[in-house]
Amino acid sequence: MYNEIVVDHFSNPRNVGEIADADGVGETTSFKCGDMMKLYIKVKDGRIEDVRFQTYGCGAAIASSSMLTEMVRGKTLDEAMKITNENVAEELGGLPPVKMHCSNLAADALHEAIKDYRARHSAK
Repeated sequence: MYNEIVVDHFSNPRNVGEIADADGVGETTSFKCGDMMKLYIKVKDGRIEDVRFQTYGCGAAIASSSMLTEMVRGKTLDEAMKITNENVAEELGGLPPVKMHCSNLAADALHEAIKDYRARHSAK
């Protein structure tokens, strides 16, 4: 059902955890299946310097979260905002159609974390 890339990111997820002093935090929930994701970003000089996630969900949701963290490290905030759910699924080599909604969590949480970062820093 899953390809080797998805299995690898599910079995050996990258960047799991939380950033205690995160610059931005994004949370999403899939109302379709109940999966939840929280994404933390640390920003330096306009680039994502560190990124961590906590996901409660299926293998596809965890793999999507893990892959997203690999995709965004070092990107500018504007570059990261352009990442779509489809981009995450493509980087994973595809997901079964019934699991495509899982890739939504990752990109949506990223966008929320960037919005949170921008809201915090525009107030300063």
